[in-house]
Amino acid sequence: MTQRRVSVWQPFFLAGDSRTAVVDAARELEGLGYSRIWSSGGFGSRVPPRFREILDGTSRIEVATGILSIWHTPVAEAVAFTDDATRVHPGRFLLGLGTSHAALVEGDGTDYRKPYSKMVEYVAALDAAGQSPEQRVLAALGPRMLELARTSSAGAHPYFTTVPHTAQAREALGSGALLAPEVAVVLDEDPATARATARQYTTGYLAMPNYTNNLRRFGWTDADFADGGSDSLIDALIPWGSIDRVTAGIEAHYDAGADEVAIQVLNGGDAANFPAEAFRTLATALI
Repeated sequence: MTQRRVSVWQPFFLAGDSRTAVVDAARELEGLGYSRIWSSGGFGSRVPPRFREILDGTSRIEVATGILSIWHTPVAEAVAFTDDATRVHPGRFLLGLGTSHAALVEGDGTDYRKPYSKMVEYVAALDAAGQSPEQRVLAALGPRMLELARTSSAGAHPYFTTVPHTAQAREALGSGALLAPEVAVVLDEDPATARATARQYTTGYLAMPNYTNNLRRFGWTDADFADGGSDSLIDALIPWGSIDRVTAGIEAHYDAGADEVAIQVLNGGDAANFPAEAFRTLATALI
């Protein structure tokens, strides 16, 4: 297992309107000691240039796409961006790839069939284009995709999962692969408002079969998915409360086998806002 890393996952880094504000936030995270910035890869035919802007504006912190949709990003574009970023900033860019979701893909007329087979074909094409498996990770949830991540990439970047999934993913990947789950948190000690904030985040994801099918593997049911999620599911997915309680929830993923946790702060953090104070507090506790 690689050395423990504490990272950041925020939509602000891709969606933020101001390049200056995004780079300033990245520089602060770098100074606080965070290892990597993850953000959604977008759904265009190009890798968003914002990832390169962050790399150009910082000196140490790494950057990863979490994730690029393989239905929307041509292999040649993924290879070209990775090669260029690696040439200019060696060892600092990681290509995160995923099959996305039918609801997101079929809206543009793409036939979302056999996503696992599509991923197999995609990584084979990356190999044929000369990309090293160590330059990419897969957004793997189920057993087959975790096995593909183990054999065809540097590891896995699961999203919207629980601690038991992290433990199962570590077992599937073995000791040598990177395991970097995203973990959303709410720094709010009031149960009602903390869970309400969490449900603003969970409601959309609980409408996506890829996520609910994965949760069913761990015993969750349709009753847990209703109305943004049962209290017990919210508590399992999203550490909330005091800084001590939130960091304990994050530490549980490390104890289960994560090398890296990509923290997403929900209260005060969204596409337009970066929760700087929360990440300062988390850095003091975790780094």
